[in-house]
Amino acid sequence: MSEPSVKSNPRATCKMLWTLFSVFFQIGAFTFGGGYAMIPLIQRETAEKRSLVPPEQILDIVAIAESTPGPIAINAATFIGCRCAGAPGALAATFGVVLPSFCIIFVLSFFLRRLMQFAAVRYAFAGIRAGVLALVCRAFFNMYRQCPKGSVSYFVGAAALGLSAFTGLNVLWIVAASALLGLLFSLLPHQKKEG
Repeated sequence: MSEPSVKSNPRATCKMLWTLFSVFFQIGAFTFGGGYAMIPLIQRETAEKRSLVPPEQILDIVAIAESTPGPIAINAATFIGCRCAGAPGALAATFGVVLPSFCIIFVLSFFLRRLMQFAAVRYAFAGIRAGVLALVCRAFFNMYRQCPKGSVSYFVGAAALGLSAFTGLNVLWIVAASALLGLLFSLLPHQKKEG
């Protein structure tokens, strides 16, 4: 649904705002492990099931969400909400993705110290961490399939991985340097041969 048609029809606007809120509420409520674990759900719910954004733009949205300040899931929700219904859509999607975490953390803050004394709770958290690792790996493979392939892409990816894993360099500098390298490569006359 295009943004002008949503703005011109109050019923469509309310429906879109409710869709954005409910979709991101579900994503926020049922995804453990933060932003990278949410990427597969964001892709499935917004691009594949509801066509709120084209599937090929998910990688761009993730790149923008990662390179701007704040948590990646909230940034992605805000971006998608704004794209679908302007500022009200951004608020609806952002509120939807934040509300479940806020409520769960608020309730757990009263009980977590006592609950962690039980072995079953510790084992449950260990299982959650293993599941989150699987979701992060899935997000990696989905993003890899959508990335452009070529020697420069592989070099930038390997360099970024090495710098982030083995140095104390701030991730923002790595993202900025990767963007600069991609921009410089796109300006070279031979770049079309490799694409």
